[in-house]
Amino acid sequence: MATPIAVHTDAPIPIRRSSIQADRAPAHFLGLGFPGWSLVAALMIGAAGWAFIVVDSDTGLFLSSAARTRLADFFAKLAGRGAGGSAGFWDATKWWTIARLTVDSLSLSLIAVALAGIGAVVTMTAAASNITYGDLAFGNRTLGRAIYLGTRAIHILTRSVPEVVWALVIVFVMAPGMYAAALALAAHNYGVLGRLGAELVENVDPRPLRALRSSGAGNIKLLLYGILPQVLPQILTFVFYRWEVIIRASAVVGFVAAVGLGYQLRLDLSFFRYTDVAMLLVAYILSVWLVDLVSVGLRKLAR
Repeated sequence: MATPIAVHTDAPIPIRRSSIQADRAPAHFLGLGFPGWSLVAALMIGAAGWAFIVVDSDTGLFLSSAARTRLADFFAKLAGRGAGGSAGFWDATKWWTIARLTVDSLSLSLIAVALAGIGAVVTMTAAASNITYGDLAFGNRTLGRAIYLGTRAIHILTRSVPEVVWALVIVFVMAPGMYAAALALAAHNYGVLGRLGAELVENVDPRPLRALRSSGAGNIKLLLYGILPQVLPQILTFVFYRWEVIIRASAVVGFVAAVGLGYQLRLDLSFFRYTDVAMLLVAYILSVWLVDLVSVGLRKLAR
């Protein structure tokens, strides 16, 4: 019987990558990975948009000389230079008035974020597919799907309409004031927080929820004992972030609702009281800084 002869070779054996490995290979464009060519595309789009603005407005590469002169004059007036009489910085009464308006704006933001947060927590399970008609559904799944679609539609509607448009609509129905502005801010941010909360609920650990369902727990008990313990730190973080957004948006809403720093800013701009405008801007910066410090501390406690 013939003995097989083993053939040895030093040539490398070609290894064929699987289709999964090929799919995981990074895309390349001009020698760049995905982040690189996406950055190049973003820069090209930005340059094209800037070029269109320059050509369409015929103002030069940046600003025309007249625009630069007006801009420099505006900032000089904000600093109190060239204004007739004494600057508003030295009037203690104005600082006291601005302090009261700042308190009004902060109160407005607290009412708005509380309404938006409570509304989001109450409806986030109704906008989660796993709770309404998925594997954790309780009762009629057809009805649950209808509730899911309806709640999602409400979230989309409320967050799609900007705060200032909500303010125009609510002021048309109600009298201008703090509550109208708070409702306008709460309506938009309710849609944002509701969507974020629903996403959190759809990604929770389902094992505790299944245990509660097997013991006969309804949706309210499921929310209180199964969902909130898991998502509360994240939803509080989102609420605090939206609080910072609300305090900034209160300037625009105050224009319409005639309340807080926003309304006073509108009046001072209309009467060309530049130093008063500068004082209001300082108050806004301090308000946002204060809210940021408070929200950072509360987010640490929530974790």
